[in-house]
Amino acid sequence: MGGQSDLRVMNAAADMLRQFQVPYELTLVSPHRTPHRLVEYAETARKRGLRVIIAGGGGAAHLPGMVAAFTTIPVIGVPINVPTSIGGLDSILSMLQMPTGVPVATVAVDGAANAAVLAVQMLALGNARLADALEKYRGALRDKVMRTVDELRKGGLDDI
Repeated sequence: MGGQSDLRVMNAAADMLRQFQVPYELTLVSPHRTPHRLVEYAETARKRGLRVIIAGGGGAAHLPGMVAAFTTIPVIGVPINVPTSIGGLDSILSMLQMPTGVPVATVAVDGAANAAVLAVQMLALGNARLADALEKYRGALRDKVMRTVDELRKGGLDDI
């Protein structure tokens, strides 16, 4: 993340990765205040064992794109709605408008939990334990919806 204020959003990614028992690192790398740190972080990511990077950014949201420029591992961008933002739209556009060859997969504004799920899906392509965990996770989501449907039917909403 680019700054400590992003932690309020990015904690959701950390929580989700813990749920799937996926090791992660959480750090600050500012493209504007610590550009050399950004380059070193991205260029050494693969050597450090990283397989996917989730990068949050608000406002101009340069972090995900700049990280993607210095590594070939997948980068998932989380647009963060900050007070100086226009509802996160500026952040989304910064991540979506990457040039050909330097993509940033982008989730919804403040969608760090979904970024983590997407990262787990990528990792699960070569990891049976994660693939099974994802199946169970999705099954739990389905079961929760079906319990709600049952509760609504019991409450008299037969059309559901």
